[in-house]
Amino acid sequence: MFKIFEPGRIFVITSKAHKYVMFLFVIVICIGLLEALIFSPEDYKQGDSVRIMYVHVPAAWISLGIFSSITFLSLIGYIFKSKNFFLISKSLAPSGLVFNIVALVTGSIWGKPTWGTWWAWDARITSMLILALFYLMYLIAWRIYEDKEQVLKITTIITILGIINVPIIKYSVDWWNTLHQPASINILSKSSIHSSMLFPLIIMTAAFALFSMLIFLMKYNTELIKIKNKGLDRL
Repeated sequence: MFKIFEPGRIFVITSKAHKYVMFLFVIVICIGLLEALIFSPEDYKQGDSVRIMYVHVPAAWISLGIFSSITFLSLIGYIFKSKNFFLISKSLAPSGLVFNIVALVTGSIWGKPTWGTWWAWDARITSMLILALFYLMYLIAWRIYEDKEQVLKITTIITILGIINVPIIKYSVDWWNTLHQPASINILSKSSIHSSMLFPLIIMTAAFALFSMLIFLMKYNTELIKIKNKGLDRL
C-alpha cells in the first residue's frame, strides 16, 4: 500500500528538493522582513515592539503544526506498520523543537516591554513550555531506545499524550484569565487584526514553513542515506 514511500524512490525527489526550497525561502523571507520591519505600521500601544509578533506568532504556529503532524504520522505508521512514517516524524521533530524554543524566547522578549517581566506563568506560556518538554521526550526516546519496535511504541505514546496539550495552548486564552490577549486571527469569523499587519504575518509564516521544510529535508535525507548505506531496500 505504501510502496511509493520506499526510501529509494523518495530519495530521488528529496535529494533535489532542498535546492528549490532554499531558493523559495530566501525570496519569501526577504519579502517578509521588508514587510514586517519597514512597511508594516507600529502598534498604537506597543509601538515598534509589536514587530516581535512577526517572529513569535509564526514560530508558535509552525511548532504546533509540526507536533500535530508528528502525532498524525505516528498513528498512521503504527496502525499500518509503516516505519517510513515514523522516519518522517523523526525528521520533522528537530525543526518543531527549534520553533517552539524560538516562540518561548521571543515571547519572553516581547513580554518585558509589554507586561514588565521576562517570564510569567501564564497559561499559554506554560502550555508552550510543556509542549517543548514533549518534543524533548520524543527526541530523547529515539536516542535512548535501541529496540526499534519499542521506540516506535514509546514515541507514539508520547505524541498521543502531547497532542492533548495542543488545544490547551490554542484555547487557553479563552478558558482562563491570562496575560495573553484573545486570538486576533479567526478562520471562521472576522479577524480583528488589520490587513497591514496580517499580510506580513502570513508572509513570515510561509517563510518559517519553508525553513522548517528545509531542516526536514536535510534530516530526512541523512536518515535515508543511513538506510542506503546499510543496504536496505525498504524500511
